[in-house]
Amino acid sequence: MNKIILVGRLTRDPEVRTISTGSVVTNITIAVNRNFRNKEGNVEADFINVVVFGKTAENVGKYCTKGSQIGVDGRLQTRSYDHQDGTKRYVTEVIADNVEFMGSRRDSESRSNNSFSSYGDNNSYVDIPSATPIDTPSFADEIDVSNDDPFKDFGSEVALSDDDLPF
Repeated sequence: MNKIILVGRLTRDPEVRTISTGSVVTNITIAVNRNFRNKEGNVEADFINVVVFGKTAENVGKYCTKGSQIGVDGRLQTRSYDHQDGTKRYVTEVIADNVEFMGSRRDSESRSNNSFSSYGDNNSYVDIPSATPIDTPSFADEIDVSNDDPFKDFGSEVALSDDDLPF
């Protein structure tokens, strides 16, 4: 199984381009904090290259800037190419299947959690929202305004002391 899930902040503005097939591709780099501190007590970060395709790539380019916090899930991919100087170069990057906008650097509380997914084969991607709306009753329909005690059938009160708790 090849599955990557990352949450981090963009280290630079997204690079959006259209490839020869007409698909939109966006390259981003996100800084992901490590779970521990170094000897000096500072949190270190890994800088991870991510490639996003299709409508999701357009949305990342349109709505994200340097410092924006995003969540990415996808797969790890390694490729190689011959550089102009004749050496073979290797690149490891995450190919995003889903990108979730979690907020921006200036607005730590997200106004809305927008999420987009890309699925497909051979670089043909179809974009669908990651969450589909569900018809739910209004909150007024769910509120019980009766004065009946909802716990009346549960028996008598139980008294516990701190010594009774295992923690």
